[in-house]
Amino acid sequence: MTARAADRARYDRATAAYEAPLALVDLAAFDANASDLVRRANGKPIRVASKSVRCRALLERVLAREGFAGIMSFTLAESLWLARSGFDDVLLAYPSADRAGYAELAGDPKLAASVTVMVDDVAQLDLIDAARAGGREVVRVCLELDTSLRLFGGRVRVGARRSPLHSPAQLAELARSVARRPGFRLVGIMGYEGHVAGVGDAVAGHPVRSRAVRLMQAAARKELAERRGAAVRAVRAVAPELEFVNGGGTGSVQHTAAEDAVTEIAAGSGLYVPRLFDNYTSFTGRPAALFALPVVRRPGVGSVTVLGGGYPASGVAGPDRLPVPYLPEGLRFDPQEGAGEVQTPLLGSPADDLLIGDKVWFRHAKAGELCERFDVLHLVEGDTVTATVPTYRGEGHTFL
Repeated sequence: MTARAADRARYDRATAAYEAPLALVDLAAFDANASDLVRRANGKPIRVASKSVRCRALLERVLAREGFAGIMSFTLAESLWLARSGFDDVLLAYPSADRAGYAELAGDPKLAASVTVMVDDVAQLDLIDAARAGGREVVRVCLELDTSLRLFGGRVRVGARRSPLHSPAQLAELARSVARRPGFRLVGIMGYEGHVAGVGDAVAGHPVRSRAVRLMQAAARKELAERRGAAVRAVRAVAPELEFVNGGGTGSVQHTAAEDAVTEIAAGSGLYVPRLFDNYTSFTGRPAALFALPVVRRPGVGSVTVLGGGYPASGVAGPDRLPVPYLPEGLRFDPQEGAGEVQTPLLGSPADDLLIGDKVWFRHAKAGELCERFDVLHLVEGDTVTATVPTYRGEGHTFL
């Protein structure tokens, strides 16, 4: 029996009493992935990206481990909810226009002490001030550095379009604006190098493309390390009591941790290891989060149909954004239909061994987005479900 076949047998036994569709997290794999992230971070703390987990119980589990500290959140409403739930170090990774949320933040000492908000424009400071509604608490602020690689005089850009603050001088100028402004305190800098951390450099069947990605990433890492170091020095000249400099992501943990200027690493997808994180030379994770769909039809030889399945990931639409059938091995989508809204046909010889009601296990493409489809996660240890915990959705929250 292959390792994957053994996993399938375990998961089927563990969830025999549960009706599919369902989602599970294999805790042994989850914990092993957490340990590997800590190893790669080489002593620097890891701030957990909540968008990649979206389950309070699992956020608590990983933050109880040595090597993890703090949460990187994705909306202000989520940040406030987490802070009210007892998480006392929440960095909002994206600017917000949530006026009601800012009023709540500025009016509550506990929330103001626990949540740090992201800015990259004076206009965002104006919005926060206008939204205070009489709240006088000091708002903790983090500046975001644009990490994109710019080539040929800026005519070519590699990386996400995030912050407009690309140069150390631009970052320092906004730092001075924060320092001059009552009601704000600059405490951090963040830079997410998605073109390094979120792009696989070993794409199966594409050796030339993979080589090109590795060359790009090597150049991007060198350029960013120098520029980020200069930016941190420039900002510390304005705000010498800066508390943290955050960088990285699952795919770049060890590289970002090697930068002297960086004090902490962000990571989250590496806990679940969805399929988009299979194609890296720098690490190999264990798939920890899966979902199962039930067989409801047997249209013919070499074919079954499962209920549901159309769970595409965000980003540029393409095959890599789709879930993939994982267990039993050897199933594939019908190219005429793909993953369907209500039903999904699957082809391959393993289909002939599946009966009505059997489970087919899938891997999704992007980590936390799976939790937008399911109210609960079944936590598996060995061949037993030891707990069933709510996702954000299961707790009544869909923040985006």
